Order: sequence, then C-alpha cells, then structure tokens
Amino acid sequence: MKFSRRSFLAGLTAATAATMIPRGRSLAAAPDEALATLIDLTRCNGCEGEPLPHCVAACRTKNQNRFPEPDPALLKDYWPKDYHEDWSSKRDVSWRLTPYNWLFVEQVYLEENGREQRINIPRRCMHCIDPPCVKLCPFGTAKKERNGVVHIDPNLCFGGAKCRSVCPWHVPQRQTGVGPYTALDPLPVDAGVMYKCDLCRDRLAKGQAPACHDACPHNAMQIGPREQIVEQAKALAQKYQGHIYGHDEHGGTGTLYVSKIPFERIDQALTEDVGDAQDIMRFHQPGNQGSRHGNLAKAALLAPLAGIAGAFAATVIKKEKSDDQ
Repeated sequence: MKFSRRSFLAGLTAATAATMIPRGRSLAAAPDEALATLIDLTRCNGCEGEPLPHCVAACRTKNQNRFPEPDPALLKDYWPKDYHEDWSSKRDVSWRLTPYNWLFVEQVYLEENGREQRINIPRRCMHCIDPPCVKLCPFGTAKKERNGVVHIDPNLCFGGAKCRSVCPWHVPQRQTGVGPYTALDPLPVDAGVMYKCDLCRDRLAKGQAPACHDACPHNAMQIGPREQIVEQAKALAQKYQGHIYGHDEHGGTGTLYVSKIPFERIDQALTEDVGDAQDIMRFHQPGNQGSRHGNLAKAALLAPLAGIAGAFAATVIKKEKSDDQ
C-alpha cells in the first residue's frame, strides 16, 4: 500500500487524539487457549536431496502474496543513517531469516559416539510466552493473541527494529521502502517494516495447522494446546533419553524442540567457525530480555508515541482505502 502526505495530514488530528487510549496489557503468561509446536529433531532430515526443505518451500508459497514490494525510489539511506536494509534483490536466500524467508533449516555437524552427525533444525519465531518484542515495541505494532501467536502488523510498523534487538534470537527482519514511513519521505525517518513468522494465524483461525507442519514429510512438527505439547515433549525426551529446549528458556516459548543431543553441544557446534553471528540462531540460555533491556519505565514514556504512530497509521490506511473506492 502506498502512503501519501495528504493521508498523513488528514489522519494527524485523529492520531493525536488517540494518545489518550491506553495501551493493551502485556500477556505475562500463557492463557488456557495457548498453542505450542513440538519439533522433533530426530525426525527432521532437512529434506536431503530436495532443492528446498518442504517446510521452507511451503512457508514461501503460503506467504508470497504478503512479501514486501518496496518502492525502488525509497531504497536509499536517510540521514543520519548511512545504510538501509534491502533484501528485495536477494529473495532467493533460504539459509537464514529474511523479510522473504520466515523459516529456514539450520544445519550443524558434530560428533556423537565416534560418528559425525548432521542435525537439521527448522528455525523461525519462537512465539514467546512473555515476548519482549510485544512489550518493548515503541509503536505498539508487535502483538500477541490469546492463542499465543506473536505477530507484527505491517500496516502499523515503522521498522524501528527494537523487536529484533530485544529478541533473544534476533528473529524479525527489516525491509526498507515499504510501510507507513514512506508517507514522510524525504524526512529522515528511514526504517521500513519488520517481518517474521506468524504461525499461519489465518490458517489457525480456520482450524488448520501451519503450512510448514502440513508439508513436513516426516511428521517432525506437531501443534496443539501448550500443556499437551509440553507433556508430549517430556515423554519424547524420556523415550530418547534426550533433551527439551523452549520449556524454560526465556520463561518458556510456544516452540519446543526435542533432541537426543544436549542443546548446549548443539549451540557450541553452531558457534564454531562462524563468520557472521547473524547467520545463525543460537540455542543459548537467554535471560528475560524484557527485564534486561526493559527499562519498562522508558518504554512507558514512549507510550504516547506509540499511540500517535499506531493511530496515525490506522487512519492513513482507512483514508487510503476510502479514497480508492
């Protein structure tokens, strides 16, 4: 959607008035309706021999109509920055997260019982129980639904990337040249929109599993009520004499991994000989980022800005739609 200055000015009054509306309360614990996914690393073989893992291909196909289409004229640096993030010419990148690739299969090699093994790890948003991206987004753009899904509204996002900096796994990725900030060009407000997995929330609303789950030929992914998934993960770990990741880390997440090999060893192998740390997602033991970065008093001071930004963008969208009719 293209945002115009005319729409911006038309919406400014309504946006300012909306600062009186209080922000929604952050969800600090998983509600009864919370869903979770279980990923069994013993079953995933990375779809060896295929051009793309089936889960990655399914995610791309499912979400291709939602991928960013930046305005080429806005793919530029804005003072005072001397850089911008543009993945539009690298859409085929599938070995890491990008605005066009919301799921990838990370591979790690390590020795176990005298034999080299390759572990294939589907990686995407962890959908935290207490997501710091939701707490600390200055624009109120990142949201958590009652079913535990954490998503970013592209029509409200200014691409400030606070969500990425506070995410323990640095999941959200930014694309410049799209989003409501484009209405302010050429003012120095460059950013864009942040993109990540939303667990196919539209499919969940229809009672369907995420596209990556349905596409997995080895049934390595399961989804269900979190309490049930936790019990399944514990039973599976006991069967394998293995390990669980995501049950306690960062206060618990909506994504649980089960592996026969300790995740500390997997993390160590991942970080060996890495040229760019952004190219991997670690299995470390992150603290609560909401507490670490969350000087929540400062975040509270930004609440008026969140109200202005959110209401402005919502008004712009509504105005543009009415003008197009």
